[in-house]
Amino acid sequence: MARGGQGLARVAVVVRAGAAPLWWLGVVAAGIGVLVPGLTGRRIGVLAGAALFVVAAFVVAYVRRGRYAALAGAAARAGKYDVLQDRAVTTRNWRRGHRCWLLLGFLAAVGSAFAVPAAGGLLLAGCGAGLWLKAAWIGRRERAGEALLWVRVDWLGRGAGRPAGKTVKGYRGTGVAAGDAEPGGARRKTAALV
Repeated sequence: MARGGQGLARVAVVVRAGAAPLWWLGVVAAGIGVLVPGLTGRRIGVLAGAALFVVAAFVVAYVRRGRYAALAGAAARAGKYDVLQDRAVTTRNWRRGHRCWLLLGFLAAVGSAFAVPAAGGLLLAGCGAGLWLKAAWIGRRERAGEALLWVRVDWLGRGAGRPAGKTVKGYRGTGVAAGDAEPGGARRKTAALV
């Protein structure tokens, strides 16, 4: 990076990076859990899991929104020499940094099926759904402000996954056409060649 530029990762992409793995691992764990009768029985397990899914999605979607909003409101303009990290690189870094936690979460969800069938898997899936909801909320803020939010890569912490952590001192902003991700962190759809 030349002349004091910083590596920047999209805030929404970092938030969204864990959504798909948590969702799919949770769905698979819940599917396995339904096959096990468990101590409470399948019906109670699935009902408890549904409640945990809703609670987890709500908590994950709303936790630290004030911090995100404060950082977004004080975002500075990205510099000329700042390097914008690709969506794929940001996602890969998050997943590599959290693969042990994802594996442990999956194993715990499957193991919990012997007590409460499907509940652990639905809890895991709820966390993934909550991350999608939070990324969508960030995307709405980006559209409203007509600016994409970026965070310095070196501030993301171990595992590259804390875009609103204590080490983050501020966000940077760019126009909505910057980078390869839509507001909210989804993959940017390229225009078809005519």
